Amino acid sequence: MKRIKRRYIALQLECEALPTGHEVTDAIWSAVTKLYGEVGASLSGLTLINFDMEHKEVVIRVSLASLGTVRASLATITNIGSRTSAVHVLAVSGTLKALHATVS
Repeated sequence: MKRIKRRYIALQLECEALPTGHEVTDAIWSAVTKLYGEVGASLSGLTLINFDMEHKEVVIRVSLASLGTVRASLATITNIGSRTSAVHVLAVSGTLKALHATVS
């Protein structure tokens, strides 16, 4: 059985009010679903790993095969919750340790 390769993406949120982790996850899933449909979203293996409310930083995990589709979908996010927002990719890495070293 082949092992699934994953990548971790560090995101910076730019928004007026602080969203919840659930709202962030819903916004990302919605963006991927709108661009690539339910099949594309299910193949992404999208998972919320960490949400730092103080610095408005989010870490998500995706499959390597769908990294490009998720990054394209992140660029289309304009609202989180019902508030105007933007999502910026800070770094992409294969391990959480390397990701934190790159972002910090």
